[in-house]
Amino acid sequence: MPRHRFAAVCPFCASGSVIDRAVDRETIGSGRAIEPNYVLGFAIPREQAEASVREWLAKGRLLAPSEIRHAKISSMEGVYLPAYLYSAVARSEYSARIGENYTTTETYVTTDSKGRMVTRTRTVVKTEWRNLSGKHVTQAADALVTACRGLTNAELAAIEPFDLSAIRRYSSALVTGWSAEEATRTQAEGIDLAQEEVQQAVGRELDGYLPGDSRQVSSLTTTFEDQVAELMLVPVWVLALRWGPEKKLLRVLVNGQTGEIQGDLPRSFGRLALLVLGILAVLVFFGLIVSGMFL
Repeated sequence: MPRHRFAAVCPFCASGSVIDRAVDRETIGSGRAIEPNYVLGFAIPREQAEASVREWLAKGRLLAPSEIRHAKISSMEGVYLPAYLYSAVARSEYSARIGENYTTTETYVTTDSKGRMVTRTRTVVKTEWRNLSGKHVTQAADALVTACRGLTNAELAAIEPFDLSAIRRYSSALVTGWSAEEATRTQAEGIDLAQEEVQQAVGRELDGYLPGDSRQVSSLTTTFEDQVAELMLVPVWVLALRWGPEKKLLRVLVNGQTGEIQGDLPRSFGRLALLVLGILAVLVFFGLIVSGMFL
């Protein structure tokens, strides 16, 4: 089979070192890569991805140190990262409490501005709760989860979605000349990750599906049928940013199709403190206004 470039070390560590290695249909742990089923090609060229990151930095991050705006790109590499494309039918059984709001008028005694005891009324919103249980079916199609231990599922989700309409059956010619990361999570691990993701999606669906003004799901059990998890390669630009001589390199990911950017930037203690003080000041201000309304 043709030989391809696969990363000798994790590209997330800002290394450009690659080796040539044949791709065979072997199991993870054998030292050889599992051949993917599908691949998505790069649509964003290097120059565009770099320009997008510079613009992203220039806008400044609210809680990031100001030096971040002037970070330099230390290295940049286009990498095909492995992911499992998952689909299944999720059947869920749930128990919940449904809250229906209603208003009532209350009478209370307080002191007016002259110190006199006065009786007043106010409208109060209360909630009546009732129990509800049932079943819910979700067609989980095209959920994407990481197949690489160097990339968390949260990081992959942050640069999604990918345009799956551009998916192509894997061919060695499609990735020749690019770096590609091997799958280091088994298919079973990918299915576990996908089930967790689908379970969370079911919870969000129920929140919008159930009646009432408020909902509290007490139990949710989901079983999965017709599960399929196929390995595919997705295009990602991986950048290492240097923002100070003594600072750790920062990793930024750019979706190679859409240009969506993800970066776990450091927090500035000073800016965080100012934000907290500002929120507290606003809460105190509104607290004074509300207390004054009932005097």
